Parts: sequence; C-alpha cells; structure tokens
Amino acid sequence: MHPYLNTAIKAARAAGSIIARSANRLDMVSVQQKDANDFVTQVDQAAEEEIIRILRRAYPDHGFLAEESGASDSESEFTWVIDPLDGTTNFIHGIPQYAVSIALKQGKRLEQAVIYDPIKEELFTASRGGGAMLNNRRIRVSDRKDLNGVLLGTGIPFRAHHDLDFFIEALRALLPGTAGVRRAGAASLDLAYVACGRLDGFWESDLNQWDIAAGALIVQEAGGLVGDLSGGERFLESGNIVAASPKVFKGMLQRLHPLINKTA
Repeated sequence: MHPYLNTAIKAARAAGSIIARSANRLDMVSVQQKDANDFVTQVDQAAEEEIIRILRRAYPDHGFLAEESGASDSESEFTWVIDPLDGTTNFIHGIPQYAVSIALKQGKRLEQAVIYDPIKEELFTASRGGGAMLNNRRIRVSDRKDLNGVLLGTGIPFRAHHDLDFFIEALRALLPGTAGVRRAGAASLDLAYVACGRLDGFWESDLNQWDIAAGALIVQEAGGLVGDLSGGERFLESGNIVAASPKVFKGMLQRLHPLINKTA
C-alpha cells in the first residue's frame, strides 16, 4: 500500500471514530447554519482538525483544501482534498448515510483516495494505477450494457442558486427505462457505490471538489468513467459530474447532450 494512502486511511479512521461516537448522542451536537440549508456541526470541525493534524504531521509541506477550513497557503505540488463529514444533514437527522472523504492531488491529477463509512465500517480506497478496493477486496463497476434496468444515483438541488429546472429536465431524460433513481444524501458514498456496482451511474451538479475528488478516482480505478455533464475532464473545476460504468456513462451523456446544448 502506498504510504500516502496508508496515512490517509489512518486519518479517515480517526475522523470516523469521532463521528461514530457522536452519532449516538445527537442531542448534544451543536449545529450551525453556514448558508441556507447548509449546516456544520462541531463534529465536522473536530473530524477535520484530526484529519489535518495526522496528515500535516506526516507531510508538513503539503497543502490542504478542506470543507470547513478552506485552502491552506502552500507551494507544494501535493494538495489534500478533505470532506470530514460528507452528509452532514443526514448525520444531524440520524440517517446513517455519511462518510469521511480524503483525496490527494499531485498538481491537478488525483493520486490517492479514501472514503470511509464509519457506521457500516466500509473503507473504499484507490491509488492511481493500483485499482479500487472495499475493505481490501478489489471492486469493479457494474457490467450493464445500456440504461435499461440500471439504478442511478443523484443529488437534488437544495440551495437557492442551484438550477432545479435543469435537474428536473435531466431526471426526465435519464429516468425512462431505468430501475429507478436514488437520492441518498452523500455524493462521496454515491460514487463509491458506483465503483462497487451498487449503483450503475451517478450524476449531480454544483458540487465542491471535496464532495467528489476521492469518489472520482475510486470510480476510475474500478473501471468506470468520470466526466462533467458533457463528458469533459473539468468535473473538479465545474462541480458537475457524471460517473458510471463505461456503457452506462455513454448512454447517460447521450441523453444529457440535448440539455447541455440547450443551456450552452
């Protein structure tokens, strides 16, 4: 296992322990509102501090881009992209669907990824060129040949500046012939589920890098494809993402293409 990945796993498990201990005493958790329908708890903050402490101790010259503390000033070519608790809204409502997400970028290229579900104790990992794993067992995306019968994941826009009309059009385009669409509330886990075949594909708009960086690499290393809504490579910059097994990815893009052209 790559030393960077090993350290990221250590950090994710430490953060997961903080989250899991708090999950059974939610009445004691302080919740603040960062923006409309956007929440943060002291658990998010404590988990992020622990992740950064562990990573910084091992790699003091690396940079950080974290959900709660933002970007650190660093001239390093390495940047850790961190979501200490993806699915905070689920967490504060007692819905056990949330995860720790940590990725390492070298320049603009994703190199290492960890997604840890502390409730189910599922650890998804990937190193560039080394494949993707779930609890140390290799995983692959599904082998679906088209969109017939597939199960898709997504996120429903919930902030004022998000384009709900586009989402509804995309849903209308993608839903026919599928087995359904799930909205579970944690993009990192949605992507991890694509990687291990629980979902056949996933799309969402207006996400942040820390929501999708780790999941994107895990999907790619599991044999899947990841792109923006038109299939390009700028999903980290745009926050718009499609991820799926190869033939499902192609089918999703074909259905989304007329919508992209309409809004371009």
